[in-house]
Amino acid sequence: MKKESFVDIKRFLFFGAHPDDAEELFGGTAVKLARKGHIVKFVSMCNGNCGHFSPEYAGIEGGKKLAARRKKEAERSAEIGGISEYEILDHSDCTLQADLAVREETVRIIRRFKPHVVISHRDCDYHADHRAAGRAVMDAAYLLKVPLYCPDTPIPEINPVFAYSYDCFTDPVPFRADAVVEVDSVMETKLAMMDCHESQFLEWLPWDRIDKDFSIDRNSPEARRSYIKNEWLASNREAAQKAEELLKKTYGEEKGAQIRYAESFQFSQYGENVSLEEFRALFSVGE
Repeated sequence: MKKESFVDIKRFLFFGAHPDDAEELFGGTAVKLARKGHIVKFVSMCNGNCGHFSPEYAGIEGGKKLAARRKKEAERSAEIGGISEYEILDHSDCTLQADLAVREETVRIIRRFKPHVVISHRDCDYHADHRAAGRAVMDAAYLLKVPLYCPDTPIPEINPVFAYSYDCFTDPVPFRADAVVEVDSVMETKLAMMDCHESQFLEWLPWDRIDKDFSIDRNSPEARRSYIKNEWLASNREAAQKAEELLKKTYGEEKGAQIRYAESFQFSQYGENVSLEEFRALFSVGE
């Protein structure tokens, strides 16, 4: 990567498996980057057509209805967060595979957007779609530079840095926080973005993981966002706890010790090879 790519305007591309993955794992960082003038794009590799329990969304037509709802949720979230684009691919939930067609699709998306940084899931994850999304993105990393592969889409000048978003899994190896960003300061915006994904954080996920009789005051933004923060930001709390020393190094001893929510990122050697300092600088958002 050219050294000048670490200054001025940078382009960040996050691949999640589903609509809402980006907000949970990268939403706060994305907001901070966008506010500094950087360009951020979210991609959901699945269309979200299975992320619910209601018979209303059963069958082919029901799945289309749910996918359309989730697309609107994503669009509202992008508007709140200042995200330049939220692209949702037309792969059904629970069926995503890192096959040749998906690999080519991924390569073309990256080449067209010309990012400085590409982020996705690691491929050790509880959800098959998450694993497939992460594998497809990392499989694309080297192939971006092969001119006779997908020759209809030119290779961009800048070879991007690749990174993984936080997860709690330890098999085969634990996540390593190479860069960390506090999100306490943009928590209200992050929560507002997640609140847009009502079908997930206030319907499907509570039913799936907590209480099938879940109920909340839907007319109270405060109640909704308090619930989302308490129940669905455990990964951000864990990221802050596990990267406490790096937070202190990044933000200073006093401020770093007070940070409660963070998003962290692990450097991948599959893309442009940069130093740890350069990697962290990409996520510094002027701090």
